Amino acid sequence: MWLFTQYGFYSVVCARDLQGNPSRVDPNALMVRARCRRHLESLQKRFPQLASTAIDDTPNTDYRFRIVVPKPVWIEVTQELATEIDYGNFKDRAHSRSGDERYVDALHDVWAVTEKLQRPNR
Repeated sequence: MWLFTQYGFYSVVCARDLQGNPSRVDPNALMVRARCRRHLESLQKRFPQLASTAIDDTPNTDYRFRIVVPKPVWIEVTQELATEIDYGNFKDRAHSRSGDERYVDALHDVWAVTEKLQRPNR
């Protein structure tokens, strides 16, 4: 799942089973990955249930920064994310909340690419 929020961008997948077979996943634990450390830090600041989770720095992976959380905790977080939506323009809110110009520029790029999906096939 890709999740763009006012706090940052996250890719969420099942955590790998590092105790047994690393090619298997643990459906009860989720790895919340980010390209920017500050996106995970913003999430931790907003959601106390994530605050004590260590951010792993994995420089040779496609998402350098990651945390692993139990699935029920992530469900709580995403429920709260949905509950706090009180804005009419997501990109404006992300800009005012984060102040991160690079993130907002990326949001505009994603918007432009996905806008093509609603155009008729040619």
